[in-house]
Amino acid sequence: MGTSEWHIERRSSFGTESPLAREAGNVPETGSLSIVVLGASGDLAKKKTFPALFHLYRQGFLPADEVHIFGYARTKISDDELRNRLRGYLVPNKGASPQLLEDVEKFLQLIKYVSGSYDSEDGFRLLDKEISEHEYLKKSVEGLSRRLFYLALPPSVYPSVCKMIKTCCMNKSDLGGWTRVVVEKPFGKDLESAEELSTEIGKLFEEPQIYRIDHYLGKELVQNLLVLRFANRFFLPLWNRDNIDNVQIVFREDFGTDGRGGYFDQYGIIRDIIQNHLLQVLCLVAMEKPVSLRPEHIRDEKVKVLESVLPIRDDEVVLGQYEGYKDDPTVPDKSNTPTFATVILRIHNERWEGVPFILKAGKALNSRKAEIRVQFKDVPGDIFKCKKQGRNEFVIRLQPLEAMYMKLTVKQPGLEMSTVQSELDLSYGQRYQGVTIPEAYERLILDTIKGDQQHFVRRDELKASWQIFTPLLHRIDEGEFKPLPYKPGSRGPAEADQLLEKAGYVQTHGYIWIPPTL
Repeated sequence: MGTSEWHIERRSSFGTESPLAREAGNVPETGSLSIVVLGASGDLAKKKTFPALFHLYRQGFLPADEVHIFGYARTKISDDELRNRLRGYLVPNKGASPQLLEDVEKFLQLIKYVSGSYDSEDGFRLLDKEISEHEYLKKSVEGLSRRLFYLALPPSVYPSVCKMIKTCCMNKSDLGGWTRVVVEKPFGKDLESAEELSTEIGKLFEEPQIYRIDHYLGKELVQNLLVLRFANRFFLPLWNRDNIDNVQIVFREDFGTDGRGGYFDQYGIIRDIIQNHLLQVLCLVAMEKPVSLRPEHIRDEKVKVLESVLPIRDDEVVLGQYEGYKDDPTVPDKSNTPTFATVILRIHNERWEGVPFILKAGKALNSRKAEIRVQFKDVPGDIFKCKKQGRNEFVIRLQPLEAMYMKLTVKQPGLEMSTVQSELDLSYGQRYQGVTIPEAYERLILDTIKGDQQHFVRRDELKASWQIFTPLLHRIDEGEFKPLPYKPGSRGPAEADQLLEKAGYVQTHGYIWIPPTL
């Protein structure tokens, strides 16, 4: 299937009808859609939010006759100045086709900029006036219009911004229209601050209006987890403590904080990666089959997993900090912030009792990847004497080079009866040629417009995740738990590999997965 064909299929599969279909009376009339990006001049908005909106526009999900996009920030710039700042992020290379350049210009004309502060009504009254004018021009019936506010902002301003939206910018009446708010992580720094933030926002908006975004839940292979687990018969009897020895969920970067040291030092690797991204993946790996694919049924099962996690043991944690981290002038000389962590979680339920879930994340390591590695137990009665070659593993490579492969033992071709490790491999670049895998932010923004909260974090889910990590984080913050030094470009502290071995992980020596080539 070619790329253009796939885009057409996506339009229909996501339930997005064209204006022509509406004119024919096949679908109910909907109001105009106003998308407001707060923090429009910041890095997140320029690098992720606006490019995602542009890709949705190109694929027909944001029709120009319905949608208008507003940027809001404190910076005093004109509409054209914002458009000029965004243009380079929408056309990343100089060899862009004329059609792409034309689409960029049409998209940029949908963007209007409003300048104002985040804690006074004047700016938000002006924003509401601009949105209302757009709705009037689109002949949108009052109460049918849709308003989406994307907070590409630090969490410290969430309460004041949400208060201003509630006071000044809500949809005027309810005839099927809506107002929704998207908030980015981090959702607090610990259980207390997360609950305080949730309470403040919860006073202003109902839970169905709040979309706590975790972009890992928009990744192609993360979204594939439920299908893999519950649509394939041969996984069903294997996915439990009787067959699985351990599960690793790994995030590795081969670069350090790169000028973001001051920001990163406020959070550390556990708050930045493990408590949210990796824990969300763990939920999808470990949860029971939901009653249906309705968002609430799926999120109910995720919460059950989180509430079954036992308190973290000291001897099942290794922290690290790469040498040179404190050379960054924005990082305090006595920083105790970990840039690496391996944490073992244990789920106290019938399916997973005794199976360690190893969450590992680090910066300035020897490779860049994110993957799930499910290692199975040894084969009983090993008549081929091949145990030393390694165990069966099911590996899901989330990034880069999306792939799924199963490591298994096979006969070495030839006259001898000898064995070797090989793999059954589904590499997306080879299998799905010509298909563009959407960015996570594209999916999640589209889900927000559709009102599908399946891939967003519910309040009780957020609370349960902070309950797991807050005691450990407080001890790190107070200097009771010290990170071990490790060299940039290494695997991290040697103690982390020792912890893996102690947990039962058996490393395969001599086998390296090589992505297939065409």
